[in-house]
Amino acid sequence: MRVFFHTFGCKANQYDTERMRQESQARGLAATADLGSADVCVVNTCTVTNAADAEAKRFIRRIKRESPRTQIVVAGCSAVLRTGEYTEMNGVASVVPGHDPVQVAAAVVGAVLDAGPPPRALLQLGMDRGLDGSHLEPIGAAILDRREGATRGWLKVQDGCDRKCAFCATRLARGASRSRSAGDIILEARMLSRHHPELVLTGIHIGHYGRDLEGPITLSILLARLLDAVPDVRFRLGSIEATEIDELLLKLLRSSGGRVAPHLHMPLQSGADPVLHRMKRWHTREAYRARAFQVADAVGRIGLGADIITGFPGETDGDHGDTMSLVEELPFTYLHVFPFSPKDGTAASALPDPVPQRVAGERSRELRALAQEKHRRYRASRAGEASVVTLEARGRRALTGDYLRVDVATGVEAEVDVAGAGRGAGAGGEAYKRLHSGVLRGSGDDLYVELDATIAPQSIWAASGMESPPHSHVSSA
Repeated sequence: MRVFFHTFGCKANQYDTERMRQESQARGLAATADLGSADVCVVNTCTVTNAADAEAKRFIRRIKRESPRTQIVVAGCSAVLRTGEYTEMNGVASVVPGHDPVQVAAAVVGAVLDAGPPPRALLQLGMDRGLDGSHLEPIGAAILDRREGATRGWLKVQDGCDRKCAFCATRLARGASRSRSAGDIILEARMLSRHHPELVLTGIHIGHYGRDLEGPITLSILLARLLDAVPDVRFRLGSIEATEIDELLLKLLRSSGGRVAPHLHMPLQSGADPVLHRMKRWHTREAYRARAFQVADAVGRIGLGADIITGFPGETDGDHGDTMSLVEELPFTYLHVFPFSPKDGTAASALPDPVPQRVAGERSRELRALAQEKHRRYRASRAGEASVVTLEARGRRALTGDYLRVDVATGVEAEVDVAGAGRGAGAGGEAYKRLHSGVLRGSGDDLYVELDATIAPQSIWAASGMESPPHSHVSSA
């Protein structure tokens, strides 16, 4: 029996889908990339806006039209807040409110049993023997083995959020912040490192990692422990609030020799204090500005990104101008800009003074144009400099530590055994399981990397151009 998985939304959702896939495989089912051949389709939904809910429902209706025999299991954030609506949809066999991989796998098995013969016996991951029926929670329930078909692995460190931003429904669906144990995270990182040369620490609010755990543990201390416990892997932080970047994290960015990717994504949302206040954000324009410059001064070359919402209720032309001027001033290398879209159940959906969608759209386009120009200037400034990259897109593209996607110079594939690896990430190709060093060439949109196959893996961090890493990150912390 074959299962197709489709994910809407963030990296945390993508991680959850991988856990669902692994649990289903542990129960004898096979994952497939071909929806037409699938017996069951798992839809992992997002609820960041009303539009996200609607998109998931459109996809479910399309599945039913194109593959009427396919059973549908709905899970994720939207399934938490709109359980009844999905239950009533034609073709939906089961709805799992949330992201529990064991519950989703059980729902998939139930859908399969309704559709045909039972799957094979339960399998302990990493072992060949079957398990008796009393074992209801295979190893996959706790530790993710790999991110299927991808060069980079997602490493989820926490779930949920304790903040109450006016525009956000994710906390309503995900609940309070809950941290995974450092031991489980390190074990999972070691598992993932067998397949992925870069691991991205992700979650819903990773800056709050450790606040609910006993002992002195923070995100930066966890990162120091990961650096010591899992060698020869590059770690990258997912989205983190500017106010939650502490001195140890800056030190690790500066002194890890590039093993902590020089890249931070710090949500801004607005560059105007009145809008930040209405959004129920906890930082001011100046606090964010000061931290951004502190990061840039401490690390040097760094990819710096942010999220911005335009047209939030009550945003004036002057507020938009303040955001534009702050973006112009700060060393951003890219931005994610979105016009405000209301979400039922959030405080923002009831705010007065809505901004017309036309105006919100115009403001988004202005910010995107500014961000694209800053991005081009930064790319051009990197020409001639060394970089450590992961390979993507069958070896035709690469991702730098500072979050630039660049072409791979034509003719170098054989030198790094990309052609020999052949089928790319997730297909066993060794070239995709390690990092590569090279020099960036070209300019702007035409930036590419010339890979250097002569640098041994143990020397690769020296090619980053950053400080040499200390013997022990934990002891140095």
